[in-house]
Amino acid sequence: MSDIVIPKNYKSQLNLYETQVAIKTVKDFFQGLLAERLHLLRVSAPLFVDPTSGLNDNLNGVERPVNFHIAAQGDREAEIVQYSGQMEAFMPCRKYGFQPGEGLYTDMSAIRQDEETDNIHSIYVDQWDWEKIITKEERNLETLKETVRTVYKVLRKTEKYMSIHYDYIEEILPHDIFFVTTSELAEMFPDYSPKEREYYIAKQKRCLHHADR
Repeated sequence: MSDIVIPKNYKSQLNLYETQVAIKTVKDFFQGLLAERLHLLRVSAPLFVDPTSGLNDNLNGVERPVNFHIAAQGDREAEIVQYSGQMEAFMPCRKYGFQPGEGLYTDMSAIRQDEETDNIHSIYVDQWDWEKIITKEERNLETLKETVRTVYKVLRKTEKYMSIHYDYIEEILPHDIFFVTTSELAEMFPDYSPKEREYYIAKQKRCLHHADR
């Protein structure tokens, strides 16, 4: 079921050609800076897999993978990958001889025919995923937080870069990222659902500039 909302009197600031240029611009800048800051190598993700391999994520257990048959292999069945996490099974870091602090990332394309579409969800998936090697001593909350801070800084720099190139883009991301646990959210907003708690904490931290207009 589609739940796409187009604001009244909405008009794109870019034509079709300019939109494609903008998409490439933001993707190139973001993934290049992310790879630099996290010491990642780009690798290609598989587009399809053998359905008997057990490698295709069935997401919530209900969604059906898109499949087809390969004539050159005796009409062998294949499935379109649904989730970029499958790259961990195909291309684990250990295969590349990476050292601690190094890793890989991929920009995956996929199709999810049962996806509930809205303004940010489509049956076509264009998704990044990455992984890197860390030591046993680094497997802690502080390492996780520091990694999140690094990714967030890349997002902010990408936002700034795009705002310079496109006058109509505003810088709206807060300067610093805020951490909160599920239990802390439950204490702060006991009368709301988990999704509503996320909304209200984001609103409280001024992360919903456009949603409030």
